[in-house]
Order: sequence, then C-alpha cells, then structure tokens
Amino acid sequence: GMVQQEPAGTPVLAAAGGPAAATAEVQLSRRRWVVVLLFSSYSLCNAFQWIQYGSINNIFVRFYGVSAFAIDWLSMSYMLTYIPLLFPVAWLLDKRGLRLIALVGSALNALGAWVKLGSLKPHLFAVTVLGQVICSLAQVFILGMPSRIASVWFGSHEVSTACSVAVFGNQLGIAVGFLVPPVLVPNVEDVEKLAYHISIMFFMTAGVATALFILVIIVFKEKPPHPPSRAQALIQSRPSEEYSYVQSILRLLRNANFLLLIVTYGLNTGCFYALSTLLNRMVIHHYPGEEVNAGRIGLTIILSGMAGALISGIWLDRTKTYKQTTLVVYIMSLVGMITYTFTLSLGHLWVVFVTAGMLGFFMTGYLPLGFEFAAELTYPESEGTSSGLLNVSAQIFGIAFTISQGQIMDHFGTKAGNLFLCSFLFLGTIMTAFIKADLRRHQANLDNDQTVIQSGEKPEGPGSSSSPTGCSGR
Repeated sequence: GMVQQEPAGTPVLAAAGGPAAATAEVQLSRRRWVVVLLFSSYSLCNAFQWIQYGSINNIFVRFYGVSAFAIDWLSMSYMLTYIPLLFPVAWLLDKRGLRLIALVGSALNALGAWVKLGSLKPHLFAVTVLGQVICSLAQVFILGMPSRIASVWFGSHEVSTACSVAVFGNQLGIAVGFLVPPVLVPNVEDVEKLAYHISIMFFMTAGVATALFILVIIVFKEKPPHPPSRAQALIQSRPSEEYSYVQSILRLLRNANFLLLIVTYGLNTGCFYALSTLLNRMVIHHYPGEEVNAGRIGLTIILSGMAGALISGIWLDRTKTYKQTTLVVYIMSLVGMITYTFTLSLGHLWVVFVTAGMLGFFMTGYLPLGFEFAAELTYPESEGTSSGLLNVSAQIFGIAFTISQGQIMDHFGTKAGNLFLCSFLFLGTIMTAFIKADLRRHQANLDNDQTVIQSGEKPEGPGSSSSPTGCSGR
C-alpha cells in the first residue's frame, strides 16, 4: 500500500555543492517488507522469553523454591547483559552489516530456548538462568536493528512506518508473554503437573525460535540491490576510511540535545521495564488469584502501546514534528501513570484495564518516538550507535527502577512504588521540554532536494522535505 517515492534511475547528488563523482540508482525493493517482518518475528520470540517468567512470577517462585527477587532478575538479566555488550555489537553491526547480526541474534535466541528445556526440575534453577542469559545475549543483537533495517531497506516517506513495524514485533512479543504463560501454566499444586505445563511452553518457544533461525538463514539479505533513498545512497557512497567508530561516539557525547534525550528516554523506558517486570506482583497483591487477568492487563498495556507506536510513526512520516510529539506523549505517559497509580487499589478490575490501556498507549508508544527523534538529532551518525546509547540508558534505569520499586512495594505498598515512578516521569517531562528540535537529517534532505531541483532532476517525491529516520527499543 506504500507509494514508491524515489523513481528508479534517479541519480543521487552528493551535496549542495555539485553532483557526486558516481551516481546511484534509487529504487525500492519488494523484499523489504519480508525482511522487516522476519526481523519483527524473531524479535517477538526474544521479547516473549524476556517476560515469560515475570508474567507468572508467583508460579515460578513456588516451582523453583526461590525468592520473587530471584525471578525478577531473570527479566533484569536482559538489561544487565546489554550494558557492557552494546559497543562491541554496535561496532560489529557497522563493520559486518545486518545479515551477520541477524544470524547471531536469531541463533542465540533459539539456543537459549533449548537450554531452558533442561530446567524442568525444581533444583535446576541455575539451568534456566543460563538459558535466560543466552537469550539476553541474543537481545543485544536485536535491539539496535530496527533503525538500521528501516534506513537500509526503506524509502524516506515510509521509513518511520517501517521502523514502527520493526518495533511492533518486540512489543507484540511482550504482549504474548503477558497473555500466554498464565494460560499454558496454571497455578496447580502438584509439582509434576506444573513441570509438564512449563515444558509445553518451553517446547513451543524452542520450536518457533528454531524455525525463525532457519528462515533468517534462507531469506535475510544484507541490503537491497539499490539504495532506497538519496540519503542512504550518499551514506553508502562514502569511503569506509572516512568513518571512525570512536570519533562517532565522541561526537554523539558532545551533542547536548542528544545527551538530554539519552536521560529522558532512559527515565521513560526504565519506568516501563519496571512496570512490566513487577506487574504480576502488583495485580496479585490487590486481586489474589487473578494471574490470568494480570497477564491480560499486561497484554492491554502492550497492545494499546503498539497502536500508539504505529499512529506516531505514521504521524511523524507526515508532519516531522518530532519535538512536539515527543513532549506531548511524555506528558500523557505521566498522566497515565498517575491515573493507574490511584485506581489500582479501587477493587474494580475493569478500571485497571482502562487505566492500564491509557498508560500503555502513551508509555509504550513513546519507545519508537525516542529513537526517531535521536536519528534526527544525530544525523549522519550511525543509527545503531545512537539507538544503542539510548538503550543502555534504558537498561540502567530499568535495573535501578525495578530493584527500587520492588523494595518500596515490599516495605510501603504498591501505591508508594508507583508514585516513585511518577516522580521520575515528571522529571523526564521537564527535561524533554529543554531539548532543541535540531532536525539535522530533515535539513539534509531539504538541501539535497534543493540541489536536485537546481540540477533539473525530479525531487524525491511528495512532501520532499522528508528524511529517513530510525528507531528501536524493546
């Protein structure tokens, strides 16, 4: 349903100063949607494995005979692993490209799922930890991919939408992770029956992960035959010796607006990670025996957030109002969190569903927005590096918020724990207001289109002021 905005055979100009030494044919590939949907699928599987323990926290606590905090660490391992491995994997993505990263990520995801099948006895908690750590390694090879896939494979007028689709899989995986485990693993007393139900979930996950790995081997390609946009063609034509990974990171860390975005993105996404990890404990505390509905509430948060992400992606493709949209969504995330906090204990589950849906629409919908804004602020730096730095911030805040909120809930109750998150969302809203909308990629496309017009060529398409953007996130 997308309109091809860059006609085949359109020459690419290097800059406003004159034509490039070599021209490149700009053309969209039909394979692009297959690539992004395949990535979205194995990202879904990995995200499911992230939250599958947390969504039935109380059942795994009883099965393995460990504390709730130990089960929380199965989710937090994803956050902890990402922090030291971001830069090596981002460097590998820049040097070796998309296909290698996709192969390693999908392979580790399948391997971790099979290792978990060896943990179906109560005394084998260490094995399930090992399997989860392997899956967390796979996540490092997944989180930085959406922005690069969108830029390498998609034209400038569909890149935000494509990026939202790439993030869609990860969010849908979390949604399935909230919905399916409470259904497949009922809270039965008999340990043998419980092990049987857990084995069904683990076998299904391993089978799907393996099938997706095989499809990646067969289908996933490095890049299309022709660049999909002028900006991408210019990047591909740049000599490799001009690019320094270390210098790129240093330039990013000297970008004041991007540094503000790193902190604000980390605060918002860290709150989302803490809320997702501790949701089961919160709901069960106020509504005992409602494990299935706790999962459905998590599903509501994610599905409404997916709708928010898709709408915001389409909106940004049309308007390019990055700063305004990000600020409005941040404010509404704070409002949603406050509303959820004061309605959770009212005793009416339907109210929790409504307020959780409102919270999810904005909080989860914010995830790709932050990365789109980052791509604009940091052009022409690598999207994998900028999105990786945002992800590191999110993991650090996610670990801190999950541990802190869990302790606050244990000592002072769920309302105090949620107010703790509200305070940081308020801080993030204030900081977002100070980010300057320095849309460098947008301006680069404006300059390039002006050069094309002066040379007598057809502009890049309707609304030629558009620019490629990138996004990511769990």
